[in-house]
Amino acid sequence: MENGKKQWRYLGGLLIVIFVLALNCTPVHAAKLPALKVKGTQLVNDKGKPVRLKGVSTHGLSWYPGYVNQKSFTQMKKKWKINAVRLAVYTSEYNGYCTGDDANRKALEKKIDQGVKYATKAGLYIIIDWHILSDGNPRTYEKQSLAFFKKMAKKYKNHTNVIYEICNEPNGGTSWKTIKTYAKKVVKAIRAKDKKAVILIGTPNWSQDVDIVAESPLKGYKNLMYTLHFYAGTHGDYLRGKAQTALDNGLPLFVSEFGICDASGNGSLNKAEGAKWMKFLKKNKISYIGWNLSNKAESSALLKSSCRKTSGWTSKNYTPWVKWLFKEFKK
Repeated sequence: MENGKKQWRYLGGLLIVIFVLALNCTPVHAAKLPALKVKGTQLVNDKGKPVRLKGVSTHGLSWYPGYVNQKSFTQMKKKWKINAVRLAVYTSEYNGYCTGDDANRKALEKKIDQGVKYATKAGLYIIIDWHILSDGNPRTYEKQSLAFFKKMAKKYKNHTNVIYEICNEPNGGTSWKTIKTYAKKVVKAIRAKDKKAVILIGTPNWSQDVDIVAESPLKGYKNLMYTLHFYAGTHGDYLRGKAQTALDNGLPLFVSEFGICDASGNGSLNKAEGAKWMKFLKKNKISYIGWNLSNKAESSALLKSSCRKTSGWTSKNYTPWVKWLFKEFKK
């Protein structure tokens, strides 16, 4: 009888060991983030409660691809307290998606795929940004944009953390009428594959003339937001006034890029004006993404130019700009 008890105890202990080992060997998948949607002027979660995304944008992926890695995304989520990353896919400049060769396009698409994978595992929302800049008019590469977003929407339609930004900063006098024509086509192309994802639409004059857009936004689609960009060293009360007019007229805004230096991405930091902007964004529950994750020698870079690390950063690697941002992320 005693031997029987010993055998049962032995078997019971063995089963516990096997169970623990099985747990340790089971792959751990990140919990699926709730799909976001737009209600009125607000970004909300699956329960209808207002949500604010707070994060950072990469610089151009062709220039600084190394920062898109699992360790960096996880560190920014856990230590920086962000909940979103924006992938800047330049269309024209330096091996842009529309100006580089096929190999370059494939490399950019691979980097986007890695970014979505890393963001998903880290528990981050991710914005795929069609980063027009020197091309000014989003219709310049409209054909390429349609093909790109059809591919992205088909690939990521089941990823609840993916957001599409269809034109970074229309400029050079490009009118809302022109942008709207482009946006209708691209939104339609995305919705053919991805019915519900949030889509961000750029606005005239470097994504500043949101008040003009509010007079005639796109109709017939849900979960659309319009981008507002500002740099506190250049933009103040006047631009906030335009933003308030847009909100008063029911236009949902998303700050997909901002800084507290001047609009060139350089110059001194205007922390006082930055604080006014943060107060405005908080009051109106507006999401924001800081520019930019790189070590470029300019004041809008998050890392010092002397820093060569692509993850595992410490305080000595950080610029004054990102240290200022940390305080906002944690509020």
